[in-house]
Amino acid sequence: MSPPLRVGELSVDVPRRAATLAGARLDLTRREFDLLAYLAARPGLVVGRGELLTAVWHQAYGGDQTIDVHLSWLRRKLGETAARPRYLHTVRGVGVKLEAPES
Repeated sequence: MSPPLRVGELSVDVPRRAATLAGARLDLTRREFDLLAYLAARPGLVVGRGELLTAVWHQAYGGDQTIDVHLSWLRRKLGETAARPRYLHTVRGVGVKLEAPES
């Protein structure tokens, strides 16, 4: 079994479909978990919205609003906002990246 993906205090155990932040279990929907796992497998890399739609939603096209809503829910569960990001960083006009907060 593969080890959990780790980004700072965030741990994503893909085979068990479990995620924790600083040891506290995150209560994620299926889509939130899939989105987090996809980004956690690519820490620090900017992932475009088209790539997210294809990889996470299995759609070739769609609205940015779907991604934005799920990112907003995920941010809330990670204890952050778009204005004050810790883990999820939007790169305007490009996509989003997941990286550990600076100490």
